[in-house]
Amino acid sequence: MFRKIALFMIASVMSGATAPDFHLKDAKGRAVSLARYKGKVVVLDFWATWCHGCKTEIPWFMEFAKRYKHQGLVVIGVAMDEDGWKLVAPYVREKKMNYPVVVGNGAVAKPYGADENLPVTVLIDRRGEIVDAHTGVVDKDAWEAHIQEQLAMRR
Repeated sequence: MFRKIALFMIASVMSGATAPDFHLKDAKGRAVSLARYKGKVVVLDFWATWCHGCKTEIPWFMEFAKRYKHQGLVVIGVAMDEDGWKLVAPYVREKKMNYPVVVGNGAVAKPYGADENLPVTVLIDRRGEIVDAHTGVVDKDAWEAHIQEQLAMRR
């Protein structure tokens, strides 16, 4: 119980803060940084191939990425598998993930509260500020409504 409360508090404290930037590579070696997507609404998803909750959410995020792309939504998956691309690349191919995926590390995950439990999902507004963060499986409909609210806001 204490662990869940502590994680909720981390997410609550982050709300309104500028999302920490990162510079990681995708499976093809292309640079991905959060700063590149300023002006877009970003769903930042910390996940792993072994995480059952993550596997539940990924199809939802793929759906959101497709549905809201032209309205300015970007989904970025940050895989936290210790074996890195060895496990992540085949999973991404198999699931045909339609959004950028990078392999993260503790330095990237810690500021988001994603260094101990997964999944962690962060919603970032067009200014680059965190508007919501959630540890555990999100409520799909509520999360989609929150995304729609952010997309409707213009800078």
